[in-house]
Amino acid sequence: MEKPATPITLTAAEQARLERWTRAATSPQRLVRRARIILLAAEGHSNAAIARTLGITREQVIRQRRRFVELGLEELGNDAPRPGPTSTRVPKEKVRAVVEATLRTKPPHATHWSLRTMAAAQQLAPSTIQKIWKAHNLQPHRTDTFKLSLDPQFVEKLTEVIALYVDPPEKALVLCVDEKSQIQALDRTQPLLPLREGLPERQTHDYQRNGTTTLFTAFNVLDGTVTGACQPRHRHEEFLAFLELLDRKLPGDQDLHLILDNYGTHKHPDVQAWLETHPRFHFHFTPTSCSWANLVERWFSAITTQRLRRGTFRSVAELEAAIYDYIEHYNTAPKPYIWTATLEKIVRKINRVYGDS
Repeated sequence: MEKPATPITLTAAEQARLERWTRAATSPQRLVRRARIILLAAEGHSNAAIARTLGITREQVIRQRRRFVELGLEELGNDAPRPGPTSTRVPKEKVRAVVEATLRTKPPHATHWSLRTMAAAQQLAPSTIQKIWKAHNLQPHRTDTFKLSLDPQFVEKLTEVIALYVDPPEKALVLCVDEKSQIQALDRTQPLLPLREGLPERQTHDYQRNGTTTLFTAFNVLDGTVTGACQPRHRHEEFLAFLELLDRKLPGDQDLHLILDNYGTHKHPDVQAWLETHPRFHFHFTPTSCSWANLVERWFSAITTQRLRRGTFRSVAELEAAIYDYIEHYNTAPKPYIWTATLEKIVRKINRVYGDS
């Protein structure tokens, strides 16, 4: 009979950190395996049972349990030191001090820690700081951006939009509508240098502006086709002209459900009056600051990267011709985007951001 192993008791913080390690896509496999060992041990499983569950040896389980009991959670992600006269182990108190300083403080006269400034502050080698940061998935040199919607009707609006994506009305078309404004016709001051072996295509950093256009776009959720129209300005008059275009081009016996953002043009009194005389048009607004909820934004990203960003246009007419040509070519093999995120998943992510802030 197997000798009972030393029981392991986890604090709520340790339990939460171990579970995060097992779920994070960036966690090294060895860290995931060690975290699962400790979690199973805390549930009372024997060393042999844990070994069978994880497909490892009983000795590996015993070694990681002992490491956790003796050195604590902070050392779980570090590999054991290699034998030799230069091998040293950083005390777990020092590791904890580095982690706390990284998370809770900033260096004097700087916005974030670097390897060298943290090494000087903690009197450790930069390579040691790098290992500690890697083990704890800390990246103080990086920053990211976020924007949370403060729309009081966030859930109601998003529920309505998602329902149109996953369960559209019968005998109706769902269109994601938006405008890509101020598209510049840029002409480089010198000719492009073509792609060569070992060298990318090169263009001058300076350019000449030759005017702008606004692309009004309707993305058909059903089949991925796109209806687009370029206009010189971005006002409610141009938006009404685009609605008239949709009314002419799309089958008259179908209702049209348009998903839009909250730009003032879409809610202008003249637009509201037009809707009263065109009852087959139905507007659905995304929550404020939620452009990601409108699938046409993905198509805007495609045309920007594939045709506009590296394009050279000597006039607005040349720019608009390139846009129409791209739309015509795209519609020969359109690609619908499939919405997969549930409302519950989105709300959980947002609540997690609020909880971390």
